[in-house]
Amino acid sequence: MRVLLVNMPWSPIDVPSLALGILKRSAVENRPATSAEVYHANLEYTDWITERTEFGKGDYEYYALSSYFLGCGDWVFSSALYDDPEWRTEEFTAALRGKLSASRMRMSHELHRLAPEFVERTAREIVAREPDVVGFCSTFQQNTAALAAAKYVKRLAPHITTVLGGANCDAEQGHAAHRNFPFVDYVVRGEGEAAFPRLLAALDGSGSPRAIPGLCWRDAEGTSVANPMATAPLPPAAITSPDYSGYFERLAASAARHWVEPKLVVEGARGCWWGEKHHCTFCGLNGTFMEFRSKAPERFYDEIMELARKHRVLDMYVVDNILDMGYVRTVLPRIVDSGYDLRLHIEIKANMRRSQLQTLADAGMIYVQPGIESLNSRVLDLMDKGVSGCQNVRMLRDGAETGLAVSWNYLHGFPHERDEDYTPVIAQLPALEHLMPPVDLSARIAIERFSPYFNRPELGYDALRPDVHYRFTYDLPESELYDLAYVFEAPERGIGEETAGRLNDGIKAWHEAYPSSRLTHTDLGDRIVLVSRRRMFDWRVRELTAPVELAAFRLLDQPHHPAALARKVAGQLASEGAEGPPQEGGAADEPAIRELLERWLEWGVVFTDAGQYVQLAPAAVNEDLLRLEFMRSTAAAPEPAAAQDPGERPAVPVP
Repeated sequence: MRVLLVNMPWSPIDVPSLALGILKRSAVENRPATSAEVYHANLEYTDWITERTEFGKGDYEYYALSSYFLGCGDWVFSSALYDDPEWRTEEFTAALRGKLSASRMRMSHELHRLAPEFVERTAREIVAREPDVVGFCSTFQQNTAALAAAKYVKRLAPHITTVLGGANCDAEQGHAAHRNFPFVDYVVRGEGEAAFPRLLAALDGSGSPRAIPGLCWRDAEGTSVANPMATAPLPPAAITSPDYSGYFERLAASAARHWVEPKLVVEGARGCWWGEKHHCTFCGLNGTFMEFRSKAPERFYDEIMELARKHRVLDMYVVDNILDMGYVRTVLPRIVDSGYDLRLHIEIKANMRRSQLQTLADAGMIYVQPGIESLNSRVLDLMDKGVSGCQNVRMLRDGAETGLAVSWNYLHGFPHERDEDYTPVIAQLPALEHLMPPVDLSARIAIERFSPYFNRPELGYDALRPDVHYRFTYDLPESELYDLAYVFEAPERGIGEETAGRLNDGIKAWHEAYPSSRLTHTDLGDRIVLVSRRRMFDWRVRELTAPVELAAFRLLDQPHHPAALARKVAGQLASEGAEGPPQEGGAADEPAIRELLERWLEWGVVFTDAGQYVQLAPAAVNEDLLRLEFMRSTAAAPEPAAAQDPGERPAVPVP
């Protein structure tokens, strides 16, 4: 049996498809008589469209990631799905007027008009390879492109079996796609490395589609049937390693080779150990399975090394929703000792200790995504994040000190949040301008399928509707769109536009000031030297010499309430015999500590939230190198507020 796996736009072009790499290996290893290859239609599209339009790297990134919550990428290929180069152009224009720049609107219309031609070409290429089965991956904004290609393949070669799978096909979404688009023969819902080989066996006469958990298939009358979803996730030992052969060779022959440095995608775990206990209210990741599972440390390390050696690539995305903390003691030290200068991006929790962050940095994890979405504890409690505002700020500080670039988003619009939750944070943003800013301006949350906000109306959202972009993309009744959709319209909750505007003004100023801002400290034992270069503070050097100041500053490495800080300072000074009279070291009682903290707030040396304080000055190491990287990566782009189209949300992480 010949299997062709197709990666349509808008899959990212700088990484191979993890999902198709897994399916390729699982198909071949479980079905020895099967051959499988991946057709990189996303790279084909890049070469094809750049010959016809003024299309560049920034355009691809926009439609692949940045416009996800606007649905621009899916609308582009809806013209192919419905065989109409002018498909709902008026509706698209009306819905996104004021949200897209004029140039982006023109580009969207041009790509939309040309999409049927590309999909026709792609279908002919697929059919010419004479596969028995064609599998299409649908994640993020691949859905209409994948559906359109399946339609054109079926039109050209009805005997070819078409299969759809991926994150857009979980649970109700997959069944909606199957019953509404009859040119898709099967939809694999959930984890595919077990289900897909079983489907191939059934197609080869061994077994029945009825027995495959989650599979959508058609009975003798052509009616769509959805098997019950699997009742348990795959155990970690069954999570297949990807086969990326062919991707790097195809990228090397593509126009995109001048746009990106290729990266590997590696997977150590699935699910979220925090989400098992406290599902963040806005998070729709993990779909039907939240249960955290991680590969054995030896196996994960071997996979990383094998991929690096085979493809001679050191840049890697670790796609785990959250780091297995055991890997800090097992996998990462082995990477440190391996001699490989890896550069990795991984998601972590924001309350990791500095020593743990240093291990990440030593192992090459230069980009971390710690799940920071706010700097206010009350709003974080509404999210059920399990961290405080001061802990998040401490993460930004320690990331700078250990050489980690911290990728994070500021979100707002949570039910029951108040303007007064944001006012003190906004006032303190100038003190943070030496730390890594959020990737973009603050965005109002979207309601995502599988999130608590979607599943539990009592949390603040009811009467949800599929987001408007589904309505100008698909020709389906709203009841079907409801099952197909991942993002939903909901009444605005939380703060109004005035407060959101003040927050975004502060974030924009932060972006502008960050490359040249600095606050560091050097602890010399008998004194601590602070050096500042920030636009809102006119001092440059301060020295802390009083025993009370030294003890308090060191203790504020971790967040403290003033009362607890006073007790600890007094205890330390008493044990050292260093308290002395006030004129020699300052008093260590709570009123004196509060006075000291107020002075440090004026200096912009501490951050306060929910009654806690934490110091803001990383140790004076080489964190300025992060600014060189920041400036290098942004030198060719406008400022954040200008680079985005109006209404654009922060970019979605690579799946």
